[in-house]
Amino acid sequence: MEFSFSEKLRDLPEYIQGIDRISEINNILEDNSEMKIEAKEAIDVFLRKMVEFEASDLDIGGSGSRNLVWYRIQGDKKPLQDFGKISFDDATALICSILTERQLDNLMISQNSDFSYKINIFNESQRFRADAYMDLDYLAINFRRINAKPFPLDSLGFPPQVARRFDLAYEKKGLILVTGITGSGKSTTLDAIVDMNNQKNPGHIVLIGKPIEYVHSSVKCIVRHREVGRDTISFKDGSIEALRQDPDIIIIGEMRDPETIMTALEITDSGHKVFSTLHTGSAIESVHRIVAECPSNEQERVRMRLADVLSVVVSQKLVPDVKGRLMMAKEILSVTPSVSAAIMNNNISEIYQMINEGKEFGMITLEQDLMRLFVNRKITKETAISFSNNKKRIIELIDYYNKRVNI
Repeated sequence: MEFSFSEKLRDLPEYIQGIDRISEINNILEDNSEMKIEAKEAIDVFLRKMVEFEASDLDIGGSGSRNLVWYRIQGDKKPLQDFGKISFDDATALICSILTERQLDNLMISQNSDFSYKINIFNESQRFRADAYMDLDYLAINFRRINAKPFPLDSLGFPPQVARRFDLAYEKKGLILVTGITGSGKSTTLDAIVDMNNQKNPGHIVLIGKPIEYVHSSVKCIVRHREVGRDTISFKDGSIEALRQDPDIIIIGEMRDPETIMTALEITDSGHKVFSTLHTGSAIESVHRIVAECPSNEQERVRMRLADVLSVVVSQKLVPDVKGRLMMAKEILSVTPSVSAAIMNNNISEIYQMINEGKEFGMITLEQDLMRLFVNRKITKETAISFSNNKKRIIELIDYYNKRVNI
């Protein structure tokens, strides 16, 4: 794929590499507004195609791209040949065309820049989360498509006993965690919870994100959006600052370090309702991670505080259904006095059995939920086994079910 600036970029000496080469390419764009507009319009074309394909992600640039544009469609990431080859320098120009001066400075310093980006499609705004980064001295970028509207909470299949605990009218305080790997729909779930409270309960919601993804319009709640790096210095600082802003609900985009974890526990302990995320694969792993992330001399105190404030842990995965489309499977821990005691006494290994037997509280293990999807013929046996955390347990459940069916 050729652009009007491609020839000019080919004149750059080969000895200029890495950050210096990015800076030179950006200077060329800054000196020619028509080239910069052309590059930005090309990015917008790729993003519109992303929406058309219903792709979740788009990747451009970097040595690993093979000079192609890649899309993740229904869970599979593949290159699209339609756009042809895009040179490393052209990809750098495309990426630089949408970076603000601050974002470019951040990239030059840390070799990474997270930001949000939006385009208009049929007079409607479509937002994306973007991450620009270095790949063997070349500039690359990933775009994640943000849902145009939040999903209704009742469409996500949460048991009523658990959905009530998300509701400010029902429970005024407590720490609620939505966990899972990257791309498991954590943001979708949090946005659905925020939207439910915004539509239903008078109050004040403060969202702290990096970057801010979906922007909620204030309805019954006043909703504040604070982006790390733009509106506040860090998740920790944004959380502490939120306490002085009269919040009812605080959303901490990610508990990624011990300082943020300790802050989240403290502000929940002060009587606020806090939602956050972790990159963990199960409810038990989430509890372990929170404790293990903190210094060893603080772990007992953290465990005691977590036992007091933890309300719900949702651990979710997106799994392919029988038609190849993605659907949510989840593990739900709803904290009861027994669960709190297990955390407090460091008997965390007992919690799995409590989830397994906690249906009356809305609890379900991932294996039970995968089994439900399998029995309802939503997913295959192979998918259920592949995505389970406890392979032995899911095989036992499937074997038991098959024996009952054959009786």
